[in-house]
Amino acid sequence: MRCKFHHVHIVCKDLEGMIRFFTETLGASLVLRRKFGTADGASLSLGGTTINLRVPRDDEKVEASEGTPLGYHHIGVEVEDFEGAYNELVDRGFHFHTEPQEAYGIRYAFFKGPEDLEIELVQRLSK
Repeated sequence: MRCKFHHVHIVCKDLEGMIRFFTETLGASLVLRRKFGTADGASLSLGGTTINLRVPRDDEKVEASEGTPLGYHHIGVEVEDFEGAYNELVDRGFHFHTEPQEAYGIRYAFFKGPEDLEIELVQRLSK
């Protein structure tokens, strides 16, 4: 079986705030607003990858948990200019909780987006 990544689906408290973060901060485009079952949501495109966002359904109980949640850890966003993107995010008030590092052909650092969304900023290193 051959698979390729199709989308990531994020349940959030503040749909409009999350849409603004992805569009205004990371450069995603809003594809459409839609329902996921009975929950309001939206689909965005970030560099060709679909990001689905939705608020909890009325019958769902969503709780914050300590530590790493099962099934989801972080999303990675790739940039061409790591320093420029890093500095822009810091200037916008985002805090990187890991210093920039290099390993396995990439440069990376982690920061928290809205609602503690864990995000890895990544740049491929030249060979």
